[in-house]
Amino acid sequence: MLKFIDQGGPFVWVLLALSFVGMMIVFEKIIFFQRTKIHVGDLMLGLANHVRKGAHGEALREAARAPGSVARVAHATLMRHYLPRADLRDIAMEAGQLEVPRIEKNLRGLYTVALIAPLIGLLGTVNGLIETFVKMSNSSGLSSNSDMAVGIYEALITSGLGLLVAVPAYLFYLYFVGRAKRLVHRIERGAIEIVNIICDEREAPAPSEVEISGEKKDGTKDGTKDDKASPKKATKPTKAAKK
Repeated sequence: MLKFIDQGGPFVWVLLALSFVGMMIVFEKIIFFQRTKIHVGDLMLGLANHVRKGAHGEALREAARAPGSVARVAHATLMRHYLPRADLRDIAMEAGQLEVPRIEKNLRGLYTVALIAPLIGLLGTVNGLIETFVKMSNSSGLSSNSDMAVGIYEALITSGLGLLVAVPAYLFYLYFVGRAKRLVHRIERGAIEIVNIICDEREAPAPSEVEISGEKKDGTKDGTKDDKASPKKATKPTKAAKK
């Protein structure tokens, strides 16, 4: 490896530094997306159960315990559950926008590595060819094959190493951009659902008074009158009965 670095010239060290930076960014984003992985439907279902029961404190604790950006947006919205729908929608949108920089953190750095690495490799290639022609001119065109090989080695090694760093970095960049877009979509979905859950529970009509066991307010049951409420009139005895 040291011999390979010596033959590649000084630009190999720059490419190795870029590859190290790219690897650190890739590991950081893998850990980040793994920690924020959560099933939005299950989270919203648990929060909806607490909100319908009026247990906003339990809903807040569950949102605080859950990992990820969706849970943080839900927690920020639940903290102000008493506000009207328009204000809750604005709060959920603002909380979601605050999560976007955290999601996109270091993605530009990874894209920069993928963009600069081939250019550094090309610069090393040009430097190796320049050294080769300088040696040929100094020796009046009678330079040995070993002298020419040094410059050609440097040109090929830097070009190959630049592409070797750039291609994986760009592929990982596209992969993380896709995951970031899906996470932003889940945040928007969670924000809409938590606002609807809070407002629907608050705007639901109170249950009306239901007649129990078919009993009506006038004391009758199933359309029959109570005997005590309407007693029969006593009949007078006839003259034949008196006799």
